[in-house]
Amino acid sequence: MGAALSAALIAGAQTEARAERVSSDYSDFIRGADVSMLGDIERLGGKFYDGGVQKDALQIMNQHGANYVRLRLWVNPYDSEGNSYGGGSNDFQMTLKLAKRAKAQGMKVLVDFHLSDYWADPGTQSKPKEWANLSYEQLKSTLYHYMKDTMNDFKAQGIIPDMIQVGNETSSGILWDEGRIGGTYTEFHQLAELLNQAITGVRDAVGDQTKIVLHLDNGGNNSLYRWWFDGVTGCGYDLDFDIIGLTYYPMWHGTMEDLQYNLNDISARYDKDVMIVETAYAFTLADGDGLGSSFSPDDEKIGGYPASVQGQMDFMSDLESVILNVPNNRGLGFFYWEPEWIPVEGAYWGTEAGKEYIDDNGLLSNPWDNLALFDFDGNALESIDIFQRPEQNLIVNPGFEADGLTNTPSGWQVWLDDGVDAPTVKTEANGYEGGYKLSFWNSSDYGCSVYQTVTGLEDGTYTLSAWVMTNAGQKVNQLYAKNYGGEELNQTLPVSDLGWNKVVIDNIKVTNGQCEIGVYSVANGGDWCNIDHMILRKK
Repeated sequence: MGAALSAALIAGAQTEARAERVSSDYSDFIRGADVSMLGDIERLGGKFYDGGVQKDALQIMNQHGANYVRLRLWVNPYDSEGNSYGGGSNDFQMTLKLAKRAKAQGMKVLVDFHLSDYWADPGTQSKPKEWANLSYEQLKSTLYHYMKDTMNDFKAQGIIPDMIQVGNETSSGILWDEGRIGGTYTEFHQLAELLNQAITGVRDAVGDQTKIVLHLDNGGNNSLYRWWFDGVTGCGYDLDFDIIGLTYYPMWHGTMEDLQYNLNDISARYDKDVMIVETAYAFTLADGDGLGSSFSPDDEKIGGYPASVQGQMDFMSDLESVILNVPNNRGLGFFYWEPEWIPVEGAYWGTEAGKEYIDDNGLLSNPWDNLALFDFDGNALESIDIFQRPEQNLIVNPGFEADGLTNTPSGWQVWLDDGVDAPTVKTEANGYEGGYKLSFWNSSDYGCSVYQTVTGLEDGTYTLSAWVMTNAGQKVNQLYAKNYGGEELNQTLPVSDLGWNKVVIDNIKVTNGQCEIGVYSVANGGDWCNIDHMILRKK
C-alpha cells in the first residue's frame, strides 16, 4: 500500500487508562483464529496437514503463533426433531469442546454470544425460538440469567473465557425487535438496557476475570461507530465493557486509512481498547467446492491485494501495522475468520433445516474456502505464519519519550544547517501518543534533520512509518530511508488540515544489515513540523 496509507487523522486528547496490551516485544499482541466451523469439518472428514504431516488444525495454528481462538455460540441451533442448522452446529457443548481443545494448546478463548439460534449479523438479529413470545420484562430477565448461567456452566467445566462478545455485528441491535436500532428504530434505550442486562449477568458470574467486547461490522465507517456507541453510552447505563471489536474486510469495509482513522478515534473517544475480531483475504480466485465464493475478481480489485498467498500475507502485515499504530497500545490484535474452513462435502454455511429455519432458498456451500489459511486439501499455506508475533519496532526512542524536554533526544542524531540554533529541534508536550513529540521550528529560515542508523538488520523487506503534523510550507520536508543497500527512498510530509498524518515508506529492501532513517527539512521562517511514533519493522 505504501504511501497510500498516509491519512489525515483527528488530533484528540489521549487517555491515561492502562491498555490491555503492554508488552514492548508484542508478545501479548492477539493473533487469533475464529475456528467455529472446525467441529463440523472434522466430523465430515476434513483433515489438516503441516509440511505433509497430519495434525490437529488447532495445533498447527498454535505452532505457527496463534494464541487465541474465537468461538461463536448459538442458544439452540436445532429444529424440533433435533436436526442441526449447520454452520458449525455451535451449541454450548460444541463451543465447550473447542474451548477445551484450545486451552489444552495453551491458547486463550473468546466466546462470541450471538444471542440467537443461528447466524446473527446486521441483516438479522432474531431472538432464540424459546424467547420469541416473552414480554420485554421477561426478555430482560431471561437474557440476564442466560448470560450468567452460561458463564457459570463454562466455569463449572474448568473454562472461564478470557473474553466474551455480547452479540455479533450488532450495528442494527440485538434481539429484534425489542433491541433493534436503525431505520425507523431511533431510540437506543432498550438496546442499552438489554446490553446492560447481559453484561451484568457476565459480571455476576465471573466478575472481571473475563473482558467484555461490543462488536460492530464495517470497521472503516467511523460515523457508524460514533452513532452507535454515542447512542448506547448516552442512555444512563454505565455499560461495563472493555473492548470495541470491529469486523474489517478491505474489499467491503473501506480503506486502511478509513480503518486507522476509526480505530484511533473510537479508542480515544470511548476510552476503550480496540480489536479486529473478524478479517480475512483470499489466497486464490479458484473455488474449492465449485459452489460459489464470497471473494470475486471485483473484490480483489477493491481489496487492493492479489488473491494469492503473498497477497494474504501482505494484507495481514499492513493490517497489523494499522493496529500497532493505534495510540497508547490500545490496538490489541486480530482474529482471522475461519482459516480452517476447507471444502469438505457437507461442511456448509447451513443445512436444509437451517435453510428452512431462516426461510432461505440459497445454495448450500462453503463460500469461504478460498479465504482460508489451508489449501483445498487441508495443507497449511505459507500464510499460516500471519499468526507469528509481529516484528518488533527497531527504532530507539521511537516516541521521543526518553528524556522529557530536550534538544538532543536519546538514540537520535541532530543535524543543523550553519547558523541554525539548537532549540530549532526540541521535544515538546502533547504528542500523537505518550507525553512528548519532536518539533522543528524557527522564526528564521532553517535546515535540520533528526536521524538514526539502525544496524544489525537481517536482509529482507522493511516498512518505515511516522506520525507527523506540519504546515507543509517547507522547501523540503520529508521522511526518508537510505544507506540500506539501495537508492534513497522518501515521502514528502503532507499538510495537516485535520491533525496527525501517518506517512509510510514501504518496501525498503535491506541488503547490507543497516538502514538510516530520519526526517529532513529545509524550511522558511515560521514553518513547523511535529514528529512522533516512528516505526521500522521487518515485513
